[in-house]
Amino acid sequence: MSDTPASPREIAASLWRNRTLIAMLTRRDALGRYRGSALGIAWSFFNPLLMLTVYTFVFSGVFKARWSGGVGSTSEYTLVLFAGLLVFTLFAECLNRAPSLILGNVNYVKKVAFPLEILPWVAFGAALFHMIVTLCVWLLFYVVIFGAPHATVVLVPVVLAPLALTIVGLMWFLAALGVFLRDVGQIVGIGTTALMFLSPIFYPREALPENLRPFLYFNPLTLAVEQVRDVLMWGRMPDWSAFGLFMTCGLVIACGGFAFFQKTRKGFADVL
Repeated sequence: MSDTPASPREIAASLWRNRTLIAMLTRRDALGRYRGSALGIAWSFFNPLLMLTVYTFVFSGVFKARWSGGVGSTSEYTLVLFAGLLVFTLFAECLNRAPSLILGNVNYVKKVAFPLEILPWVAFGAALFHMIVTLCVWLLFYVVIFGAPHATVVLVPVVLAPLALTIVGLMWFLAALGVFLRDVGQIVGIGTTALMFLSPIFYPREALPENLRPFLYFNPLTLAVEQVRDVLMWGRMPDWSAFGLFMTCGLVIACGGFAFFQKTRKGFADVL
């Protein structure tokens, strides 16, 4: 049997086998971001609160922005925009960290028994924690402005599942590639910035010419952003056929990224 199995089954097996270690490292990673600051973990709450306040002032008070197809209020535009940024921030934070995951944990590479494949799960878990805190701030604003949220809010984890698989798969690929090609981090940084403007975050899909709209779905963020908005903001059920296709693509990307990581990890110690 191979020391580094790369089968799809090993993804779930490794996640279950190392669940305690992943939880411990995720907690340390999430709390470590604000280590040494006066407010500590409270910054996870105050940062999105400040951002949402600024967005509300800028788009409501300065730009008088409205979201096409909504009720037409500036507060609604701010919440719609912020819901899209919730998804993008999770995606961008994970992918921007991915190329340096192995480079920043050289001590783990030298430990034969350490399961390197869990590092993307740890980084994703820490980013997800901060997203959950930000989502709580979003819900607080929604309750203040519009009242009780829609019952479909409980579907947020469901519609994010395909994106989670896509993110972790890409992280495995980029983490391994970053060991051998140090420019990957710069490329990913430019790419995630471009994706922010190529995703329907600041504008609805309908704002694009009809012949260009299908190309948006080559962007892995598009469906996630739209479905999170649907369940959070509009109270709509997800498009299950599109969700199924996205989930299939997510599984393929996760399996492909994991296989690449497992096949190349034997060379990490030689390069580092």
